[in-house]
Amino acid sequence: MIIATGSDHAGFDHKEALKKWLQANGHTVRDFGTHNPESTDYPDYAHPVASAVERKEADLGLLICGSANGMAITANKHQGIRAALCWNEEVAALARQHNNANIVCIPARFTTYAQAEKILEQFLKASFEGGRHERRVEKISC
Repeated sequence: MIIATGSDHAGFDHKEALKKWLQANGHTVRDFGTHNPESTDYPDYAHPVASAVERKEADLGLLICGSANGMAITANKHQGIRAALCWNEEVAALARQHNNANIVCIPARFTTYAQAEKILEQFLKASFEGGRHERRVEKISC
């Protein structure tokens, strides 16, 4: 899969390590930044990642900041984006299975790298169940 990634300064270390993990597992990574740990603004990275997923230039997205709230809020401004704030493996799997989430937002200040890797792994491994969830997901877009 092609995974679009982005982080602010708080998520930089997690993003860099998760990029390597993604590549080692056969995925192509499109990194939209940030490219260093200097203070920066999360929307500058959330918008390009969401746009890449929205335009189908990437299959899924990964956004990381301190709490992941700002990333999720920003990404969800885009039509067709369902960005989910995921702080554990079960939430990540359910975001894909029940909500057809296409961007995972991980809170770097509240997860270790090992936890973030497991969250991402579950997000990528899960798939949308459809059925009763399809009707609900169809009601999300404005």
